[in-house]
Formats: sequence, structure tokens, C-alpha cells
Amino acid sequence: MQLDGIHHVSINVSDVPAAQDFYVNVLGLDLLDRPDFGFPGAWLRSGQQEVHLIGIDSGPPLKEQHFAFKVENLDEVRAKLEEAGHKCSKPSEIPGVCLQSFTHDPSGNMIEFNQRL
Repeated sequence: MQLDGIHHVSINVSDVPAAQDFYVNVLGLDLLDRPDFGFPGAWLRSGQQEVHLIGIDSGPPLKEQHFAFKVENLDEVRAKLEEAGHKCSKPSEIPGVCLQSFTHDPSGNMIEFNQRL
């Protein structure tokens, strides 16, 4: 068996419009058409991968659980987030691997930004 990468991640959000605004207008993801599943949500795309927002509040997200966006310039990402009023952690380095920084979406989901070295 050979897998061909990650197609999408699905995350629960407590407020779909607020989450959609964050992912589209702050992070720059593209909004996609989404079928009607009988509950609110949104499909978004970053590069070849997708993030699916599920408008079902199942309680607070696990604090360690996260997904990561690959970025070219971590400083630019952090500046844009902070300009938009979102806190972003100071970069930390995994020696010889990457620089990484973290933020949370409006529902509290942790997001990593990963700049390879």
C-alpha cells in the first residue's frame, strides 16, 4: 500500500463564520464549494491540501492536538497574525529541522506554522 499524502483534516469549530473568516481572511486559504451535510461547515484549501470546518461544538479541543501549515517565511506569518490581533508564539527551533510557531483559531484549535531549515 502506498499513501499519497494528506487530502484534508477536519476540525470542529464552535462558530463557522468566525473560523471561516480566520482561515480565509487572515491565513489566506481558499473557500471551496461544500455539499449540504445537514450541519454547518466549510471546506477550505491551502495548496493541495484541504481543511474542513465542522460546525459541531464537541467541547474544548485537546491542548496538544494540532496540525501544521508549511510556510516559507515564519516571520511574515507571525507579523500578519499579530497585525490581525491573533497571538502567535515566539519561534522555536528543532535543530537542523525547522522553525515553528503556534497560534489558535477562534475555536481554540492549535495551529503550527513550520518553516523548514
